[in-house]
Amino acid sequence: MISTAIRLARVGSRSELIAAAFMGLGYPCVMIAALIPNVWLFAAATIATYVSDWFLHQRGSYLINRLAKVRAGLSIRFLLRELLLILLLARLELAEQKVYYAAVACFLLFYGLQASHGTLTTLIRLRRVMPVVTRNVDLGAVRIPDAPPKRLLSRAAEKMLHLDVFAVIGLLAWAQTGTDALGYAGILATLFFGSGYIASLVPYIRKGRRIPGAPVVLDALDGWLREYRPTVALYFSGSRDSAYQVNMWLETMANIEGRPLIILRERAIVPQLGSTSVPVVCVPGGVHLMNLDLSTVRVALYAANVGKNIHMLRIPTMKHVFIGHGDSDKLASVNPYSKVYDEVWTAGRAGRDRYALADVGVRDEDIVEVGRPQLAPIRSRPATPAHPVPTVLYAPTWEGWDDNPGNTSLLLAGENIVRRLLKAEPPVRVLYKPHPFTGTRSPAAKAVHARITDMVEKAAAQRAAEPRWVEQVSAEQADRAAARAELARIEARLAELSVSGTVGDDESEESRASLADPARESETATLRREWNAAYWRTFGWWEHKVVTGSEPHLYDCFNESDGMVSDISSVVSDFIASGKPYAVTDSAELGVDEFKRQNTAVRAAVILSNSAREIGELLAAISGGAADPLAEDRRELKEYLLGPDEPTSMEQFNAAVRALAAKAEARNQGVTQNGAEPEAAAGLNDSDITGVDTAVGN
Repeated sequence: MISTAIRLARVGSRSELIAAAFMGLGYPCVMIAALIPNVWLFAAATIATYVSDWFLHQRGSYLINRLAKVRAGLSIRFLLRELLLILLLARLELAEQKVYYAAVACFLLFYGLQASHGTLTTLIRLRRVMPVVTRNVDLGAVRIPDAPPKRLLSRAAEKMLHLDVFAVIGLLAWAQTGTDALGYAGILATLFFGSGYIASLVPYIRKGRRIPGAPVVLDALDGWLREYRPTVALYFSGSRDSAYQVNMWLETMANIEGRPLIILRERAIVPQLGSTSVPVVCVPGGVHLMNLDLSTVRVALYAANVGKNIHMLRIPTMKHVFIGHGDSDKLASVNPYSKVYDEVWTAGRAGRDRYALADVGVRDEDIVEVGRPQLAPIRSRPATPAHPVPTVLYAPTWEGWDDNPGNTSLLLAGENIVRRLLKAEPPVRVLYKPHPFTGTRSPAAKAVHARITDMVEKAAAQRAAEPRWVEQVSAEQADRAAARAELARIEARLAELSVSGTVGDDESEESRASLADPARESETATLRREWNAAYWRTFGWWEHKVVTGSEPHLYDCFNESDGMVSDISSVVSDFIASGKPYAVTDSAELGVDEFKRQNTAVRAAVILSNSAREIGELLAAISGGAADPLAEDRRELKEYLLGPDEPTSMEQFNAAVRALAAKAEARNQGVTQNGAEPEAAAGLNDSDITGVDTAVGN
């Protein structure tokens, strides 16, 4: 019932649900108190609305956005409280008092101050927006003034509105005691602090505080590009939630031969970008991107098939490559859009065969097998499980954009899988790591996720209380406490490094001098490895766990696990690198033979039905005994899907970059010898790209 209420109220937790209930009941109580009238009830209900409103804003509750859409936004809620206070005073027969008139005048003036404040904050933000956002790029030649302190612009509207609290307190005190001075003091405090807030913003609209115009900034960026002379660019466009698709390539870009550059298209992606020493340029405007001097780039890599790729694909002086953000048997891995690229790079031969079978126009000679450089951190399977209780990872993918039952096992099989794992004998430990998008489209998937989370957490609590685990819990207690202390130390140091690495209060100030610090980058990388080791020690090797968020990474969960259950997705292809047993759910009920025929990555998997009754086969293989008939199949499939172990994936990737860069250079020289400019005939003009921003696939 509580989970249903949480879903209906559009809140994310029980505490948010409680706050929403206080808000929902508080405003009617404020109105009743004003009509009765009763000062104490009014004060109590007003406090409840203030606190619940503040709490929901602090949590970033979706309910706040919903209220704004039904004309019950923040400003309206504050105005309603103020009007009800005026009604309360009138019902108390204080309407003929001078303080009453002062109160009406106060709220009218305060409303005017809010309008002025909103205008100023909007103007300041607009004048702080640059045409590009950069990281690790020296834009020192551009005069970018300091940003206003965060305390002035962060949640500015809320801060301004809450200044009415002085008038509310003063007027309630006056209504209760009859002391005019208290009412006047509250009114003056509200107007004084409101005017002071506005006065503190005025200096930041002066001409000297403005960001230089787009031509100046873009000219400076072109100057840096001509000096840096990038040779390989990773291009990415997508939503805020899709940042993981570019983050998975950051380490590869850092190790690539040549001079790498990362080009982003949405500002919202920049804060989500992982730590990297590679120069990053975010160019939201298509015309601005096309006018950048990218003449030295010879290879452009694309991690997603989206409409905005056209802004880069039109440049003929570089070769364009689709590298994707995962290698799986999903239809997105053979998107017909892929034929617009000069080459498509796949991990192993499976990717090549997949395109041949799909017959979507991608020629076999345009496919290059480069392995998966990101899989280097995945450790191979040991001879036997590391602990007496083996660990099974359940990592389902999300529900997708349609209702195809084959998208995810979560809806039809998820609870059965987890229930059988939790009841397994001999016992296993369950790690549940859902896809970041789980529940974003389907309320049913979100509800199942919540139930599975509850199942795993309850099972963990029950296991800790069982007699056979009590002794183990006691023995590990000191080490777990030490691990938690170590984790806290590492997180504190990472926070310090994050602050020291932040060079500005907004994206423009950060772009001014956000240069990479090799020492900080090295220490951060070391600390993240230490964090991962400490994290797994904070709970027992027998203890079930729900793992969400970006840390620990999925590959760290692979290394901690002895086997996995998942769905048709790149997760399966990546896990195969470990050589460990795995199971995949045939949620669409195609049948084992047809399921294996359609999906290469499951040919060495235990195939589960939606009842998950076959889970015992996986557990037998995990145990390390002789009951692992698919071991040799996994070894062969690993090479087929991911390529050979030697040369390494990074060596294969760099070789592919060199070969394609040579083709681009040969093409440009040939065009020049024929008397044409290499940059000519790009194929589109500014009018051609207007509105070409829609997503077209994976």
